[in-house]
Amino acid sequence: MTDQRFGGVRGRLIGTLALGTSLNPLNSSMIAVALAQLQTDFGVGVATSSWLVSAFYIGAAVGQPLMGRLVDQVGARRMFVAGLALVLLSSLATPFVPGFWWLVGLRVVQAFGTSTAYPAALVLIRAATPADRPATAGLGAITVASSSSAALGPVLGGFLVSGAGWQAVFLVNVPICLVGLVLAWRVLPRQPAEDTVATHRVLAELDLPGVALFSATMVALLVGVLSFTSTPHVWLLVVAGATAVVLVLRERASASPFLDVRALVADRALTSILVQQAVVNFVFYCTFFALPLWLERVRGYSSDQAGLFILPVAGLGVLTVPVAARLIRTHGSRAALLLGSAVLLVATGALQLLGDATPALLVVAFGLLLGVPNGFNNLGLQTALSEAAPAGRTGSAGGLFQTSRYLGAISATATIGVLFDRNLSSGGLHELGLVMTGAAVLVLALALLVRRSSRT
Repeated sequence: MTDQRFGGVRGRLIGTLALGTSLNPLNSSMIAVALAQLQTDFGVGVATSSWLVSAFYIGAAVGQPLMGRLVDQVGARRMFVAGLALVLLSSLATPFVPGFWWLVGLRVVQAFGTSTAYPAALVLIRAATPADRPATAGLGAITVASSSSAALGPVLGGFLVSGAGWQAVFLVNVPICLVGLVLAWRVLPRQPAEDTVATHRVLAELDLPGVALFSATMVALLVGVLSFTSTPHVWLLVVAGATAVVLVLRERASASPFLDVRALVADRALTSILVQQAVVNFVFYCTFFALPLWLERVRGYSSDQAGLFILPVAGLGVLTVPVAARLIRTHGSRAALLLGSAVLLVATGALQLLGDATPALLVVAFGLLLGVPNGFNNLGLQTALSEAAPAGRTGSAGGLFQTSRYLGAISATATIGVLFDRNLSSGGLHELGLVMTGAAVLVLALALLVRRSSRT
């Protein structure tokens, strides 16, 4: 059986990596439909059960750059396999937890396990792609897999919970991980023996104080931002600011920093990509979370009907990926980013047209319009990241890229909580739309400043 190539990259390699990277968005989305049953079984309230979502986000936001650094040091294949094994073991343990907070702890372990796939995939795809071609084929497959799994997660989770209980949303990872482990063992390229790094050297180069400071900063920042949906804990933001200052000073003086602050300051293209990733996902998750709330509470649609209105947002984003890939191959990642950012600006502006009497077809049309830029921005940013990431730091850059996604998602959740808590109406939706439009203006401005980096 021949192994067809896409953009110079083996199809089996792309398929294996796409399977692994789908686990993170799948597990972050399908848990939502299991919360009601978990509340009943464990006797906890809505606020407590929401920690199953928040803990995964926080764990992934911290775990992505950490696992990315380990990918650079230990090797992409080893970390990809280790991540799948960690998800497999933690998923098998979930039906036997003695209490709710044990389950929250396993969700953090799952977040760390699923965080290895994307940095490893970025390294392997970049290495496998010919130097004269952009890495659109492999990155496009990852984009499609991630977007599809995130969109289908609640649907799959609903079937699993109704048929086999909340445990099924964890156990579904088992066959996926087993298949992924077999494929990874057979398909992923092995690391040369001379590149093997001793354990003591890995720990020395990992910069554990930097890891600890980064983790403290991220946890304080994310928990502080999430607190604005109910009772704001401003002191956590002060703690995050203080630890961030110490982190920057520590990393600037480190010979082998976990977070290369000097490189981020010097490499404006990479910094711009990370900021765009956070802001683009802020806009996406504002739509993904706010529109169903508005449709249910203000327009009176049922939850399943509201979910159908959201499908075009994710679905059209998947369908535009091949178009974005062709545009990138011919005109570069900057062209895709400019087009996606321009459409995003128009779409967020159109949000002001939605009201209490807007026909359902126009709401669907808005979803389609907002879905168009997803494929262009996602693939454009991933390609630009592959081009801009410094040699030897590709995994770390990929981890920070994914952390930026979670920053955008959590910021969107907090913004919706603040605005809708006092004004859940069409007027509140318009206020949120103005914030989203401001974010879209920032994305377009940054896209105009990006220059395509040459691979060395």
